Amino acid sequence: MKFSNYPITEEVKRGVEGLGFQKPTDIQFKSIPSILNGEDVLGIAQTGTGKTAAFAIPIVHKVQTQSIKGRKDGVRCLVMVPTRELAQQIQLVFNKIAKYTTVKIYALTGGVDQDPQIHKLNKGVDILITTPGRMFDLIAQGYLSLHRVNTLILDEADRMLDLGFYKDIQDVLKRIPKKRQTLFFSATINPKIKKLAYSLVNNAIRIQISPKDPVSKNVTHFVSLIEMDDKRFFLENIVSQHEGKKIMVFVRTQVRAERVVAAMDRVGINALTIHGGKDQKDRNTALKKFKENEVSLLIATDVTARGVDVPNVELVVNYDLPEIPENYVHRIGRTGRGKAKGNAVSFVAQNELDLLIAIEKFLGKKIPQMELSKREYQTVLDLSNEKSLGDLLDQIEFEEENERNIKNKKRRKKK
Repeated sequence: MKFSNYPITEEVKRGVEGLGFQKPTDIQFKSIPSILNGEDVLGIAQTGTGKTAAFAIPIVHKVQTQSIKGRKDGVRCLVMVPTRELAQQIQLVFNKIAKYTTVKIYALTGGVDQDPQIHKLNKGVDILITTPGRMFDLIAQGYLSLHRVNTLILDEADRMLDLGFYKDIQDVLKRIPKKRQTLFFSATINPKIKKLAYSLVNNAIRIQISPKDPVSKNVTHFVSLIEMDDKRFFLENIVSQHEGKKIMVFVRTQVRAERVVAAMDRVGINALTIHGGKDQKDRNTALKKFKENEVSLLIATDVTARGVDVPNVELVVNYDLPEIPENYVHRIGRTGRGKAKGNAVSFVAQNELDLLIAIEKFLGKKIPQMELSKREYQTVLDLSNEKSLGDLLDQIEFEEENERNIKNKKRRKKK
């Protein structure tokens, strides 16, 4: 069935056509009719399946066909997401679908000045995409009302629970009408997610798109055993072999992200980071430069990269293995999007072998290993433009000795 045959407005069809969609993906095919019928939906689908459009298409149609538009005293569709980047990504999809309609869409997130946001809300918003923090700030100040919401959407609900947003979700439920449509989307399902889902939805249509292999068939992935202190040399080698290609690198912490960027800078490789320690403006700038190929290497943490949709990422590098096995799938899902092919490699140090076992258990199979001979391994180290650790220590010792000599000369002059 083509989108042109769906019972949606001509304006929405034009917007969908502008996205390049002709036929729905599995999650879209199974979700859209139920959402159009006003039913609650519990959707379980991995990233890259077209999940956002699965709820955006019917919701834009629904809002467009409702009689009251742009009410200043409250929004009608509330989309709650875990991160700012995901909110902005979802807004882009909604905007394209609603391009030829009068539906007003806005992403409300923290990290930026709230005055322009208040002005936007006062002008009237139909569909609000938001993270919990800034939303509750503006509710408390009396600038945002949820009493006219008739559709609640939770996207990446599993991640929202991981980030501790359970209480926020419960607080929202107290502020919106009980008579509403609820759409609940998650990449994974477990007892905790199930409990939350069924506390929100009524007689929901459950839709699960879960292939036996949760990793996209478009992604070729493997692991390589690399000592922790040598990972930067292997990343440098990979970047040099993929010059000009988009590479996304995942690390475990914000500090780690900055250290990797510094290591790449030492060998003349330009890289940028996105993580929770950066303000929103810097994160947006980094993402924009990466998308537009001004910079081809982006270092990210799990929190900020979840939901980020960048076209043509050729390679994902797990510089550190994720501590949560599900995040492995989310990470390597940044490549091989749509019909594109992609590759992913994970650097695994000795103290990360337990993490690898947990990931393989989650996937239900072994991840292929690229074995390196001692000679091949040493060649990568030798080819690095960075000085060896011994050379670096010698340089530091020389600089410290030089600094001591200068101070001693100054003291002698004073005498």
